[in-house]
Amino acid sequence: MTNQINIGVIGTGFGRAVHIPGFQLHHRTQVVATYHRDLAKAREIAGEFEIPHACQTVEELVALPEIDAVSIATPPFLHYEMAKTAIAAGKHILLEKPTTLTADEARELYQMATANGVVAAMDFEYRFVPAWQRLAELLAEGYVGTPRLVKIDWLMSSRANSDRPWNWYAQKEKGGGALGALGSHTFDYIAWLFGSVRRLSAKLSTSITERPDPAEGGKLKPVDADDTAFAMLELADRTPVQVSISSVAYGGRGHWVEVYGSNGSLILGSDNQKDYVHGFRLWGTKAGEATTELSVPQRLEFPQTYADGRLAPFLRTIDRWVQGIDGGKMLSPSLREGVYSQLLMDLTHESSATGNWVDVPDLDAFLAL
Repeated sequence: MTNQINIGVIGTGFGRAVHIPGFQLHHRTQVVATYHRDLAKAREIAGEFEIPHACQTVEELVALPEIDAVSIATPPFLHYEMAKTAIAAGKHILLEKPTTLTADEARELYQMATANGVVAAMDFEYRFVPAWQRLAELLAEGYVGTPRLVKIDWLMSSRANSDRPWNWYAQKEKGGGALGALGSHTFDYIAWLFGSVRRLSAKLSTSITERPDPAEGGKLKPVDADDTAFAMLELADRTPVQVSISSVAYGGRGHWVEVYGSNGSLILGSDNQKDYVHGFRLWGTKAGEATTELSVPQRLEFPQTYADGRLAPFLRTIDRWVQGIDGGKMLSPSLREGVYSQLLMDLTHESSATGNWVDVPDLDAFLAL
């Protein structure tokens, strides 16, 4: 199939920076409508990108007959209702992470999409970054042998400045926090690279407890969303996984995944604090040998890169979504993977609140509830 897919974009932050440019770059998609609750803002963005329709409600956007699919790049507390509206209208959806506010909401969206024949994809873009894809290949080939330990550090300084303004990100009830922003990706790629999780234990903390609200003249508002998350996971095969995440780490080492096994080790990492995609490199060690940097095959490299590193993997996300739409079925990363990531986040909150290890249910069993 070579037919064009007409897209409505909901979200004017990440949507404006990545979704709209990505869909306009892709050869199979065209943005024909955008939404903002402030119609003047919607019209401004539509004019900037030469988009035909500007909509003030999601209902208005999904009612446009030319719309085939909708991308949702709003804050997480808006995802559930917006996605429900799009799915009920029979529109395919591409949803930003974190999926929703709860795993129950995510499961309902998955069940609705399945019942309505909607192809629902998630933007878990690390699956499409070349160095990450090479890591996946080497793990599948048995490079490390039997895994003994997986260690993940994602230590960023993006919110280390306590003067950064208060907004939805500071509010737990709206899906804010480092766990939602970074942990949602982490839980997805743990399942992708290493398999399902058997149980977990976690601790969430908030080190910056107030931030200034510019809407109220800089008045300090309380912050209850986490900015640091620690978790120990036990995979289905009993491999231990240690996760350390922070968005308030000045001079943090960046994003690193270390896999230690019976035959060797693999280390993937980037110390880039400005771009979450650019800068990843891969090293390997065989038992008794020196650590060497491993090349990424040309076949995995992006055909083109952009100043904003997120664009190239987002284009591959679109490729996968379009492939699913053409075939009439959800392809990973789909809403199914979004449910699992959200489930692990919910259980992380539960473990942190109770101080206990919690068991992780089987995904198929959870989806069937």
